[in-house]
Amino acid sequence: MSDFASVSAVRAIAPDRFATTVPDQWQQGRGAFGGLVLGTLLRAIEASEHAHSPARATRTLTGDLCGPVVPGDAEIEVRTLRRGNNQSNLAATLVQGGAVLATASVVLSPPRSATSRFSPAPPPPLPPWRDVPPLTIGPPFGPVFAQNYEYRSTTAPFARGDGIIDGYIRERTPLARLDAPALIGRLDAWWPTLFALEAPRPCATISFAAEILVDPATLPPDEPLRHRARMAALHEGFFVELRELWQGERVVALNQQTFAILR
Repeated sequence: MSDFASVSAVRAIAPDRFATTVPDQWQQGRGAFGGLVLGTLLRAIEASEHAHSPARATRTLTGDLCGPVVPGDAEIEVRTLRRGNNQSNLAATLVQGGAVLATASVVLSPPRSATSRFSPAPPPPLPPWRDVPPLTIGPPFGPVFAQNYEYRSTTAPFARGDGIIDGYIRERTPLARLDAPALIGRLDAWWPTLFALEAPRPCATISFAAEILVDPATLPPDEPLRHRARMAALHEGFFVELRELWQGERVVALNQQTFAILR
């Protein structure tokens, strides 16, 4: 197993162009799991932006996964859509074998001043993460990439219920520092809420939107975050789910994903 920072690393090969090597053992089906692909795109965007404005942090990421990104070399092109006084908008495209396989659009900004604050009420409490035993997930019953994460689920895995999944997640290989790309990975790593309604079946994320609400560097990199997800809608073979990462009573990140049921 390799740490997330290493497997999502990018190398500058020209201004706003980066190379990456998609690793083996991080697949979901034919291609790398979406959290790794989007996290790698974000790493290239942050590298491009921080060369100009190092104080600007990732606030939002929206992405589309167009096709499977297989192990091997790929290139990422970053475009600056606009760099204003307090906000930068950048987009990136991942190309492999001459085909565009993933895109991401990111908003970066320094902290802004505000006179008021609001935080949503935390969900019902869970047992402390150390009291929840870790699960072993991986082939042949789980995706290959899942063996790189530690899951501590407080809902029975794949048990049919109310479309809500709850528990804790972290990388099996500890990170030296938690950053926004790693949060994208954690948001995407859990199994779909569809599996809390019916038997597991092949699904694919086709659209992804995340909000980073806390500076990741302030979070302990070796401790799990609470991961909570709920089904929002299911119709015509597509479903939408809402995901959250929490540290105690503090919400860290929010995520909306659209999935396609493949068969």
